[in-house]
Amino acid sequence: MGAQVEAAVMTGPGSIELRRYPYPEPGPGEAVVKVAAVGICGTDKHTYRGEASQYAGTLHAREVPYPIIPGHEIVAVVEGPGAQGLEADSEGTRLAAGDRVVVAPDLPCGKCYFCRGSFPYYYCEALHDYGNSLSCDDPPHLFGGWAEYIYLFPGARFFRVPDGISTEVAVFTEEMAVTHGLDTARSIAAQRGGDVFSETVLVMGVGPLGMCHCIKAQAIGAGALIAMDTSVARLEAAADLLGASLTLDAGRLSRLERRQAVEEATGGRGADVVVDCTGSMDALGEAVELVRQGGVVVEAGPFVDLGGGEHFRPAVVCSKEVAILGVGGERSDHYSGALRLLQKTSERLRLADLISHRFPLGAAQRAIETASGSSSLKVLITPGSGR
Repeated sequence: MGAQVEAAVMTGPGSIELRRYPYPEPGPGEAVVKVAAVGICGTDKHTYRGEASQYAGTLHAREVPYPIIPGHEIVAVVEGPGAQGLEADSEGTRLAAGDRVVVAPDLPCGKCYFCRGSFPYYYCEALHDYGNSLSCDDPPHLFGGWAEYIYLFPGARFFRVPDGISTEVAVFTEEMAVTHGLDTARSIAAQRGGDVFSETVLVMGVGPLGMCHCIKAQAIGAGALIAMDTSVARLEAAADLLGASLTLDAGRLSRLERRQAVEEATGGRGADVVVDCTGSMDALGEAVELVRQGGVVVEAGPFVDLGGGEHFRPAVVCSKEVAILGVGGERSDHYSGALRLLQKTSERLRLADLISHRFPLGAAQRAIETASGSSSLKVLITPGSGR
């Protein structure tokens, strides 16, 4: 028997077990890299709960094909470029043994209408992505980050991690590449008049994705940052590490009280940009209430279809002339910029302190249950750290 690779497999909702698979020998254009760390994402938690309908309303809408190896926020190590099937990253940067790479999870077909056009790669009509859409029953099995090694298809995109970033902080790269909605929001606002510099940004839901939006808001020059969550630990992190000037405890304050607090902080107008990272179907209506007239709401949370929400009033969208921008995923052309941003802000914002828990591969079930709790910030699985 050849070399074996251990993986944590989600066999169905609420069920995770360790399995072993043969180490794949890469063919032309393929690669195999050793997983150093992988972040637990909100999508992983949805899948664990059985909320398995993804990308509703698109040509690549699908149900999660259990069993899967979850994990798509992947930092991996190149053990031997030649033996592992790669000599350079997706931007042509030469790779050497010991170099780390961030793996972009989406796998576009390269042939459809959206792939041929200048659209984000997650528009692909036949999209697949690591950790979500590929069953580990199919060889070569290793299609997710909750494993000692991951197999990379031909055309997979991966980017060398600069030396100045720790492996743990580099895990944020994929989520940071989702924050492109803030760039688009600023361009939309600029077309409508007013000053787009030093705007007030409100982030609803400051789990890991919301944290990255806070970091991005600070980087692009937000004048004031407001954070809202039900987790006291996450609100404290937003204030202490990410520079939030106002935090709102949605578990303690009523909806009316939250609105009054935002209005008081913004001269009665509301936030210029509201980013919803809650993943809650009821949050969009509140986001529309909290944004100013002519403002922009960025809906970046629900990548999984949980149905519709209550309290959403289309008349308010029209009367306030609110722009609602849906974000369907991370952009591969933003990875290098995301890495540079993390490198620039890592020490100043103490991003390593956002990692609250680390678990070995054998404790994957405990890891995802911890990540689902209100006391966690960012939770990592580190396959090489033993059981």
